[in-house]
Amino acid sequence: MPPALPVLYSFRRCPYAMRARLALVASGQRCELREVALKNKPADMLAASPKGTVPVLVAEDGAVLEQSLDVMLWALRRSDPHGWLQPETGTLQDMLALVAACDEGFKPQLDRYKYPDRHADGDEPARERGAAFLRDLEARLSTSANLAGTRTTLADAALMPFVRQFAMVDAAWFGAQPWPRLQAWLSGWTASELFERAMHKYEPWKPGEAGVVFPPAQA
Repeated sequence: MPPALPVLYSFRRCPYAMRARLALVASGQRCELREVALKNKPADMLAASPKGTVPVLVAEDGAVLEQSLDVMLWALRRSDPHGWLQPETGTLQDMLALVAACDEGFKPQLDRYKYPDRHADGDEPARERGAAFLRDLEARLSTSANLAGTRTTLADAALMPFVRQFAMVDAAWFGAQPWPRLQAWLSGWTASELFERAMHKYEPWKPGEAGVVFPPAQA
């Protein structure tokens, strides 16, 4: 393991960690990935970031990035071969505003929908509030194949893990909604090589051992 590689603490199923890994794959930025068991968080990760959530990226110079969007921007500003930071429609700030709407508005409803026993206003009321955001995405996709034009951008990669998680709560219900463009967009993502590489399975990292080099090689 080359000592100069950045270190990424990740958890495969976490949508925040997922969006960070997608950007790392797209940029080609290599790192040492340490898969975290959330019930046994490593002391090294907690020392770097006491908040105790993933992703956490420790850069070569020791700088710590604790937010998934910061990891995405860090990777893509180093290398952006597919133009994820250069939308055909709107600006980078417009994309960041859409990500904020997802994180601040849609994600709380997703949590209530997914875990209704933890929230008094969960289940169907939360599903309907979340569906309002998805209807907006369907409308966006009526004019282009992706959320900011014909090409995939940061906006698509940042939102997809949360749309995917929402769809998985009740796949039959999601599939029955009049959202053909959103459903096709999500299916395209989950069938892509980029997604497959970002979702590669790793054993939990053990302190004292080297992590794995990420991203994995292309098939």
